[in-house]
Amino acid sequence: MGKTVSRTDIGLKRKLNQDYVFTADCPVGKLPNLYLVADGMGGHKAGGFASKYAVETIVEEVNRNKEDNVFSVLHQAIIEANSRIRKKASEDDSMAGMGTTLVAATILGDVLYVANVGDSRLYLINEEIKQITIDHSLVEEMVRMGGINREQARNHENKNIITRAIGAQAVVNPDFFEVSLKNGDRIFMCTDGVSNMLTDEEIFEILSEDSSDEEKIEKMVTAANEHGGRDNMGIIFVNPQL
Repeated sequence: MGKTVSRTDIGLKRKLNQDYVFTADCPVGKLPNLYLVADGMGGHKAGGFASKYAVETIVEEVNRNKEDNVFSVLHQAIIEANSRIRKKASEDDSMAGMGTTLVAATILGDVLYVANVGDSRLYLINEEIKQITIDHSLVEEMVRMGGINREQARNHENKNIITRAIGAQAVVNPDFFEVSLKNGDRIFMCTDGVSNMLTDEEIFEILSEDSSDEEKIEKMVTAANEHGGRDNMGIIFVNPQL
């Protein structure tokens, strides 16, 4: 694997950072690598707990699982994370209603496998930027139904209402995506603290600059904060060596 850069930032408006990221360019269980981005939600500290607990549970479960089917491994880990978060929430009133988004990715050979719950995103970056995941959000459903267009969606008052999350319901339904990679493809994962502040074009422009990956991510955080920094940010930028 190539070099991976990740970071979180609290942004300008929040008192707590509820975003959590995990990167492993080396094997986790039977997976050759693993990348996770989570955006927690819930009352005081509950969202931060949910995102970290979900990520830690998924890493633990992937490590333990001996299956060969990538999507099955990820799915089982997400189900376990959902179950544990719901159990914690039922035992502690201060954590009632907590949940988290999750984007999980792993690369086997030249194939990218992605699992997604919520509105955190994974993009494929090459000569263009392409969003691979589909947001599980009220606004995205409105766009798909033709009620509003993409531009209206960007600033919609219900932008923060998500329709799926780990911990939200007894049964969690991730979406799965499989993408063939080619030389030069890069993978960008982020929470909505980035994608709500910057357009896809702005993200692409920063990631296409002639600078180090660390500098690009630093510039991304700065730009999102200059656009308002209304939420926490979680970012992973993977440069696979195929």
